[in-house]
Amino acid sequence: MRILVSNDDGVYAPGLAALSRQMQSRGTVEVVAPATEQSGVGHAITYRTPLTCKSIHQDGKHWAWAVDGSPADCVKLAISELFADDPVDLVVSGINHGLNVGINVLYSGTVAAAIEGAFFGVTSVAVSLEYDEDADFDAAAEMASRVINRIAAEPSYRGGLFNINVSTSATRRFVRDGLMDVQIVPMGLAQYGRSYDCRKDPDGNPYYWALWTPPADPPPQSTDVARVLRGGVTVTPLHFDLTHRQRLETMSAWQF
Repeated sequence: MRILVSNDDGVYAPGLAALSRQMQSRGTVEVVAPATEQSGVGHAITYRTPLTCKSIHQDGKHWAWAVDGSPADCVKLAISELFADDPVDLVVSGINHGLNVGINVLYSGTVAAAIEGAFFGVTSVAVSLEYDEDADFDAAAEMASRVINRIAAEPSYRGGLFNINVSTSATRRFVRDGLMDVQIVPMGLAQYGRSYDCRKDPDGNPYYWALWTPPADPPPQSTDVARVLRGGVTVTPLHFDLTHRQRLETMSAWQF
């Protein structure tokens, strides 16, 4: 199996290293990641300027390709160009340092990399870990690997898109007891970060710093937001078809 590992935190992020190490037990791992941090860029792609791709070495050997573009650029370039002659079987994006739940799924470069893989019909999984200064990426990678193994065991899920979020307390419980509380839940609609802190530069001009404020209303208990905040691991099957099917059927009867 050929596995493509990418992220949005950049090629030197510890979560990327932990995930690539864990994936080596499943097959040949190819790492293609942004040269610099690309958090929050969503599904942006580069097409007005060329992309450069630099080989990153560890212990004197090639370890990864650093692309001066977005997470989606990385996956797109890898599948369609770098490994076109030896197709990728699985795309895994992460481990992001910070959850990607609720509406943040739509902003996430981590999830966008997985979506790009799914565009090509490749089973793709995004993995995120709750932000913590002492984040245990190795434990999160092992937990994610178990979930990915279960997904890969279902032939009908081939080419599917999945989003995994791991809480900090879940990694601690896993290290201590070897236990995983995994919940299959829908994506919530909670919106984080609506507020800004307005400040002044030395010339008195205002500038705005986005704040990571929680949702005003408690999220439904059955969603990814609530479940992961209660200390679990969440898995959400996603799709990139944004069509509102029910409304499409109703609107098709309109006369203009």
